[in-house]
Amino acid sequence: MKREVRSRAVMFAAVLCALTALPALLSQGLLNAAVQMLIAALFACAFNLLCGQAGMLSFGHAAYFGVGAFATVHAMKALGGAGLLPTPLLPLAGAAAGLAVGLAAGWFATQRSGPYFAMITLAIAELLHALAPHLKGWFGGESGVSAMRMPALGLSFGSTAHVYYLTLVWVVGCLIALYVFTLTPLGRLSLGLRENSHRLAFLGYDVHHVRVVVFALSAMFSGVAGGLQVVNNEAANYVLFDAQLSAAPVLHAYIGGVKVFAGPIVGAVLMTFFGYVASDQTQSWLLYQGILFVLVMMVMPDGLVGAWLRACAWCSRVGTARAAPLAALAISAVVLAALGVVFVVELLQRLFSSDYRALALAAGAAPWPPLELFGRTWSPTGAITWLTPAILWLLSALLTRIAQRLKSDSSSTPSSKPLTGEELGRSGSPA
Repeated sequence: MKREVRSRAVMFAAVLCALTALPALLSQGLLNAAVQMLIAALFACAFNLLCGQAGMLSFGHAAYFGVGAFATVHAMKALGGAGLLPTPLLPLAGAAAGLAVGLAAGWFATQRSGPYFAMITLAIAELLHALAPHLKGWFGGESGVSAMRMPALGLSFGSTAHVYYLTLVWVVGCLIALYVFTLTPLGRLSLGLRENSHRLAFLGYDVHHVRVVVFALSAMFSGVAGGLQVVNNEAANYVLFDAQLSAAPVLHAYIGGVKVFAGPIVGAVLMTFFGYVASDQTQSWLLYQGILFVLVMMVMPDGLVGAWLRACAWCSRVGTARAAPLAALAISAVVLAALGVVFVVELLQRLFSSDYRALALAAGAAPWPPLELFGRTWSPTGAITWLTPAILWLLSALLTRIAQRLKSDSSSTPSSKPLTGEELGRSGSPA
């Protein structure tokens, strides 16, 4: 156990050192993307406190993110623009607003559970989204509310690097607080909510009270994330209550893994980076996000981090020498399948685009003119065009079949290094 704690501490220190060095290594654009990744990671972890830890799926967490954002921007504008709080403490306004609204909304929403709870949270967020454009005194109408970061503590906060370090400090502090919460008695009770709330009630606990507290804490940390977003953008708009923003932490948490503390962090970082890169390369990047989410839910219900932990446990049992060929086959199969999907999606996107239709009309006698894709010309009616993804998928299926057979053979062969019960427990530990 001490060895595991030591290894986690070393890993945390290494990641923190790497994050601290990023401003010296990245351009301004990439550094701003890193700020968005940190905010997304905190928002996903705040959501996962409610969903992964307590088993309450919320479809409207953008409500508390948005409320925290607007509270922060008004705190920035207060006192004639001097700010109600120094710039480094502005996210406290978001935390207070998120906590207050979370207590009120949580008291009503947690009266029900399951899909009814999820629908109530969605209704609250949609209500705020509908009201925000009309409440111009607080939400600023269509144009929103803007403010400016003021100098504090000898720093101007006029550069992206200053904002990055401020965001990093807040996010790391909040993530540590969230992790410590999972180790507290109340954190353990929230696990009981997820596993068997009826048993908690039978043991004498006030289940509704526990749900409200967990809901409010989740909303508070979401408000901090919203406050950091405003500190970064210096503006807030009613779009912050949009359903797409509520869907983001759900996507990030489930792709990363809701039952592992680091899962939402990994999911948020990967998907934010994917959106930053893919949105410049293709118009279909949201479709790829959706495909990835569906595949993860079907093939890896524990998420990417959960699958990684299970793979590490399996490698520890069978040995690296046996696991390496299988890993190479599995990665090759995934890459080939992904190439086939990308080929088909990009081909269809170009075929149904307005530019291609205009080109087809100009061609006259040739209703399906060739198009450019991946540096070469493809004919939409040519056999090779549609055989290419089919061959890629066939090769992927063949490699998958071989990998499954190798895994079956490796699992049936006794290993010189069996996996201990403690290691098996760690592989699925929610912490």
